[in-house]
Amino acid sequence: MRQIDYTRELNQEQLDVVLQGDGPCLVLAGAGSGKTRTIMYRVAHLIERGEDPSSILLLTFTIKAAREMRERVGALLGGDAGGVWAGTFHSIAHRILRRAASSAGYAPTFTILDQEDSRLLMKAVMKEAKYDVTSRRFPSPAVLQDIISFTRNTLRNIPDVLGERYPQHEPLSSEIEELARLYAERKRAAQAMDFDDLLHNWLLLLAHPEIGMALREKFQHILVDEYQDTNALQARIVRGLAEGHGNALVVGDDAQSIYAFRGADIQNILRFPKEWPDAKMFKLLTNYRSTPEILDVANDSLRQNVEQFQKELIGIAARGSKPVLVPLGTAHQEARFIADKILKLRSEGAALRGMAVLFRSSAHSHLLEMELVKRDIPYDYRGGVRFFGRAHIKDTLACLRIIQNVKDEPAWLRLLNLQQGIGPATASRLIAQARTAEALDDVMEDGFVAGVSERCREGWQSCLATLRAARAENGPAKMVRAIAGSAYAAYLEHEYPDWRDRLDDLEQLAMFAEGYQDADAFLGEVALFDDAVGRAAAGGAPTDEKMVLSTVHQAKGLEWDTVFIMHLMDGCFPSRYAEDDESQMEEERRLFYVAVTRARRRLYLTYSATRAGDGLSFMPPSLFVQELPPHLMERMEIREGFGGGMPARRESRWSGDGDSFYQEESIRVDRYGSTPRERTSTTTVFKSTMSVKKLPPR
Repeated sequence: MRQIDYTRELNQEQLDVVLQGDGPCLVLAGAGSGKTRTIMYRVAHLIERGEDPSSILLLTFTIKAAREMRERVGALLGGDAGGVWAGTFHSIAHRILRRAASSAGYAPTFTILDQEDSRLLMKAVMKEAKYDVTSRRFPSPAVLQDIISFTRNTLRNIPDVLGERYPQHEPLSSEIEELARLYAERKRAAQAMDFDDLLHNWLLLLAHPEIGMALREKFQHILVDEYQDTNALQARIVRGLAEGHGNALVVGDDAQSIYAFRGADIQNILRFPKEWPDAKMFKLLTNYRSTPEILDVANDSLRQNVEQFQKELIGIAARGSKPVLVPLGTAHQEARFIADKILKLRSEGAALRGMAVLFRSSAHSHLLEMELVKRDIPYDYRGGVRFFGRAHIKDTLACLRIIQNVKDEPAWLRLLNLQQGIGPATASRLIAQARTAEALDDVMEDGFVAGVSERCREGWQSCLATLRAARAENGPAKMVRAIAGSAYAAYLEHEYPDWRDRLDDLEQLAMFAEGYQDADAFLGEVALFDDAVGRAAAGGAPTDEKMVLSTVHQAKGLEWDTVFIMHLMDGCFPSRYAEDDESQMEEERRLFYVAVTRARRRLYLTYSATRAGDGLSFMPPSLFVQELPPHLMERMEIREGFGGGMPARRESRWSGDGDSFYQEESIRVDRYGSTPRERTSTTTVFKSTMSVKKLPPR
């Protein structure tokens, strides 16, 4: 076993953690500060000083991270660190429960249910309990699973969770509680555990007098990575494991706590010093990733938050250029600018794999996707299915296709599949009838459906009501909005926990459709684009030669030389759902901080000043942009018109009164007739004033 020279291989912040990490310790590890390296060297130090590797428990949030840390510790020591227990909370729970299943009331051969298994079992429970699983009155099995899982992981009760996250289902609170009880009984009878059971049963074992003591004696050193992402249940497990010896070293960054929607609780890390009064606190603030100019933006933004540990990242990389703020007139111009800049950087020698475009919601990426495909720029999409491949987008397009072509069998199949009371056999018969129709009016006649059940008739009428609502509108954009406002919205709310995000996607689809006069042209463009994306994904460049499009949540833990953060408008980033809740707004700001700190060398912040809809509306830039002092950014002016022969120019002026910064901004549009000679006037069509609180001196 080789001897490690810790003083040579670690900076002083990291060294303090490695050598002084006994007892309860909170390590606040800023972005790019060598968090993984510090944990790895701490484990190596414990083994080197004689601790049994099997007495060390390292809890991570991905199996890959645990495997890599164990391998790197082995490489450091010049031996094998395989004895270390390293894994996710769920994988460690599984290992322990296999050995102590009987004490938890299970056979050692218990099975683990994945999400699909759990959904099927919940569906069976609902059916046996005489709940109509297809009724729009009651949440779907998927939504029920989400409610129950969130309740269990946050150690809260169902009525409270419904009131906070699912107010539309509050009247069903007692029924949902009963279903949760029946679901738990069925799992127990089947000798099966879902993922939540693994953690709950682990916590129960810790309360067992003998087994709990044995586990605490076995694991003498508990190390937890990404502690800011733990939920209440996981935090209680950590505390239960460390009772007695107190050797709990938790590593995380409250500034990167961005998963509250999954049940993560920032209070776990903020309360750690209070729950462990003798805890040591370490801070890793030396950032090895980003230029000082990028870190200035990250630090200044985060200082607006109240609920946090005060700290600032210190950059040691060579100084570079300031982050660039790029206001654009429209979302189309924003997409074109980003594509242009990517091509320019590539022509200057920058690798595509070193570039990423980040966005708050996957709904914001579709115009950029189209622009990249047009420019033949290969990209890898992170954070879900590409825009036009999402189920609710395809459902909406199927409605438009049927309105254009009543004989479109695949579209009918998709639409009828969504309806209550219409099974595969009935759908096939209805489609066969639809193929004989010459126009949609024929299908909508009262006598078209005969000899079917009342439930089938209700489903058919619901389908027709959606089609009628869309057909009554003029133009594809209004048709999409009509579908989003029809019974289809109730279907989304019933079926999906993230139904609000899906409705946002439909609004983005409607805004995209604003550029088309008729549905034929719109559907043709979408189909051609979808085909081009499919061919590009099937062939094209290898992954390491593609740039990345990603939601910010999916980008956490990653880094690139060049990062674009797009769609930084009010109501988009931060999300409009956070506007009335300060704790949610602080999480949105942390999300912005995570996005900024993904950039190593170059950072571009972009937003569009206008939004298409029922007319052109103007949007102020994101609060997070407004909060930033102007001297931290370079402002890039793009002299491109709004379209329709109206060149635009943006004028801005910053001033200050000692306590605040103010910006007055206006977009001036030169309105032309058919020739430049027929210009009638120059009109200010947008003007905004921003007041930004001046930051206190450092």
